[in-house]
Amino acid sequence: MIYLLSPLKKEHTISLPMIRFKITATEIDFSDIDTLMFTSKQAVVTANKIDKNWKEYPSIAIGGATKAKIEELGGEVIFYPKKFYGKELASSIREFFSHRKILYLRPQKVSFDSRAFLEKEGINLNEQIIYKTLCKEYTPEDKPIKGATIIFTSPSTINCFFKNFSWDSSYTAILIGEATKAHLPTYCRYKIADKPLIDSCIEKALS
Repeated sequence: MIYLLSPLKKEHTISLPMIRFKITATEIDFSDIDTLMFTSKQAVVTANKIDKNWKEYPSIAIGGATKAKIEELGGEVIFYPKKFYGKELASSIREFFSHRKILYLRPQKVSFDSRAFLEKEGINLNEQIIYKTLCKEYTPEDKPIKGATIIFTSPSTINCFFKNFSWDSSYTAILIGEATKAHLPTYCRYKIADKPLIDSCIEKALS
């Protein structure tokens, strides 16, 4: 049995979404910026609900799903880094966009402080929090069965899972990437997807 903790429903999996989203901004401040940065598909969806003028600005897309959502909604992706997380991501942005004024549209909590890292490199990165992630609540009866494979698609899904359930030694975790791995307790057995995509997580689980 493969449990997917993302809000998305996918074939071959049991849907057990751990998170929900709440918009926290009523407008987006586009003053004194010329480029947007998105690190999640949900940030793009949220920006589109708040102000569709975001599409007038070129975007840096972190992750394949983020890139696809920007393009689906009519935005322009001008940079899609090969490395997706942490210092490698920040180094890519420093190399290609040191001359740009970037607005990072982000959730309330992030797994890596891009702004602090880039400021050390002399890059102007503005941030605006536009949504927050909240945990869904479950009863003990909803806990995955023994021997389950559980797909974690973000640090938030890990946090919310352990707020609801205890880990069983028979479980195997499938992780979407290294940033998510950093939040998984060390006693959990895991595999990391070949690509930072939900479909890749499912392929890894099936294999």
